[in-house]
Amino acid sequence: MVPTILWRRLDQAGHDCARLVLHDAQWHLTGTAVFVEAGQPCRLDYRVVCDHGWRTVNGSVAGWWGDRAISLEVRCDADRRWWLNDAPCPAVTGCLDIDLGFTPATNLLPIRRLALPAGESAAVRAAWLSFPGLTLETLEQVYRRTGDAIYAYESDGGRFTAELTEEVQPVRDADGKIDIQGTMQAVTSVVESWVREHPEQWLWLHRRWR
Repeated sequence: MVPTILWRRLDQAGHDCARLVLHDAQWHLTGTAVFVEAGQPCRLDYRVVCDHGWRTVNGSVAGWWGDRAISLEVRCDADRRWWLNDAPCPAVTGCLDIDLGFTPATNLLPIRRLALPAGESAAVRAAWLSFPGLTLETLEQVYRRTGDAIYAYESDGGRFTAELTEEVQPVRDADGKIDIQGTMQAVTSVVESWVREHPEQWLWLHRRWR
């Protein structure tokens, strides 16, 4: 089964769907983001190709924002020199990861590359593709693994923070079929852990977790 995930934005209207495929010893992350930017609808298809060590090799973004058509290609060489639509980007030389500013999907790349043990953290200098500016800039990031599948994330000197979780894998029975009840319990356990950690962010209709 191809790993696939669907996000729904909480700050405004928007969805993002991505999938991850291993092909010819390279990881291919592809997806589509649909959201609103500055009052205009936006649809962007994206692709990032990484080598076997999760280092970005190339990527592309295509779509539209309002009346504006968007099409760009990003690539880097073995010396970690980067190009955006064949224009050199020396400011991001040395970066191992690309971070697309309009989707959380690319946070997966350093998480997989670092493979941090629980309790450990690492600093990352990413090549960040801004949106709607569509320029490549350096972005200092820190990833800290706080649980089996939970990562604390911060960037821009701590001015932006978030908590990232890996996908919940479906529970399967002895025959390899998805166990619906077991899978729902796994999802519920994750949600319950969020509620217990940040009860002030939830609207309470009962006292189960209070």
